[in-house]
Amino acid sequence: MTRTHAVPYYSQWESSALVPDFVAGRSAVEDPLWQKSGADTREEYAYWAPRTCGVACLRMALDHWGLHVPPSVPLARELEQAGAYVRDGDQLKGLIYQPAANYITTRWNIPATVDTDLTGEKISTAVAAGSLVILSVHKTIRTLAPRPEHTGGHLVLSVAADSDHLYINNPSGFPDHSQSYAPVPWADLTRFSARRGIILGAPARSPPGDDLDGCWPGRRQCSSP
Repeated sequence: MTRTHAVPYYSQWESSALVPDFVAGRSAVEDPLWQKSGADTREEYAYWAPRTCGVACLRMALDHWGLHVPPSVPLARELEQAGAYVRDGDQLKGLIYQPAANYITTRWNIPATVDTDLTGEKISTAVAAGSLVILSVHKTIRTLAPRPEHTGGHLVLSVAADSDHLYINNPSGFPDHSQSYAPVPWADLTRFSARRGIILGAPARSPPGDDLDGCWPGRRQCSSP
C-alpha cells in the first residue's frame, strides 16, 4: 500500500454510524449530531448533508495535511460562493470541478487539478506521489454492486493504492465495511468510475488563517491576508 500517513475519515452526515439509515431514506433532520455541521437549523443541515460528499472529501484532505477543518455547512457555503455549487430552486448543481479546484488552490494553498480522464494508472501514480484524488463514482460502490445504473454522481477520496486495489474513504460508506480505506479491486472500479475528478497535491504553505475570512474565487467580501 502506498500511503505513508493515515487519512482521517469524515462522513457527509455527522452521525457516520447512521449512514445506512440515511441512505435507506431516513431524513437527516433526525441526525442527533446535526449541530456539529455548523448549520443554523436542522432543515439547513438536512438540505446539505446528502449533497456534501465533495465537502467531506475536502475536509478529509484538510485534516490529513494538518490544516484547519471547518464544519461541513460553512465549508459548503464557501464552495457555493465560489461557484462550485449552484442552486436552481430546490435543486443543487455540483460539485462543479473547476470552480472547486480554483477555490481549493486559492483558499487553502492546496494544488488542485481537474482531470477528466482519470485512469487507474493516473490515480495510482498520483497517490504514490503523495496526492489525494477526489474521484467521481456511482454511489453503490459502497457495496461493490454488480450492476450500477451508471458511472459517477458521487465523490470519494482515493487515499491509497497497490497492484490489486484502490483504497477509498467514502463519505457515504457503511460503518465497518466501506467508510475508511475501503478496498476496491481495479477491475471493479471501472464499472463505477466516471474517470473524472480533482487531484489534490500537498499544500505548499499554510493558508493565511484558520477562520473563514480571506479572499478566494467567488468571495464577495475579502479581507487582506
